[in-house]
Amino acid sequence: MAFGTEELRVLRRALALALDPGPASAQDLQDCLRLAESVDEATREGARLRTFLLADLARYRAALPGTAAGYLTLMEEALGAGHRPVPDDMAALRALRGNPVAAALLDRCEALVEQDVRTRLARRSVPASRTGSGAGSRTRLTALPGGKPAERPDGRPAQEPPRRDRPIPTPGEVFPPRRKPTAPPPSPDTPPRQLAAV
Repeated sequence: MAFGTEELRVLRRALALALDPGPASAQDLQDCLRLAESVDEATREGARLRTFLLADLARYRAALPGTAAGYLTLMEEALGAGHRPVPDDMAALRALRGNPVAAALLDRCEALVEQDVRTRLARRSVPASRTGSGAGSRTRLTALPGGKPAERPDGRPAQEPPRRDRPIPTPGEVFPPRRKPTAPPPSPDTPPRQLAAV
């Protein structure tokens, strides 16, 4: 976003008012409000243009390889506007990597994707001292080796699992073996089949 001379004057005055809060004239306040409205309008317009650019990029990507030149131009514009490549973009650029412009864009997009992945991983990984996931903070196991229940901290034995009144069925009982179907007996009205000799 670029500011004109008048906008820069208003911005300087607004910063001066923010740093040294004192009485401000009505004209200064009006100028600051107009500048804020202009910045908001420019932000909305930028978002609208970016949405249009991404929709256009998707249309060109869907029509590849016939629109390769237009797609590559739009992809450069989108990356310049802050677009982060999506898997469809990466697949399209890989398909076009015989083109030197596409190969350069693919390298640029791979670097951006790698940077995004590293940023996400850095946000997820928190030092062990913060999360309390060190060796001393593990939860205690409630069962001892051999299947015996552990005792509670107050000395009483832990609750025993309920006893089964009937035995656990074996796999052969649950899934009986399959028997091969027998051929149906011949009916009396059909003549017996005879093989012809050749």
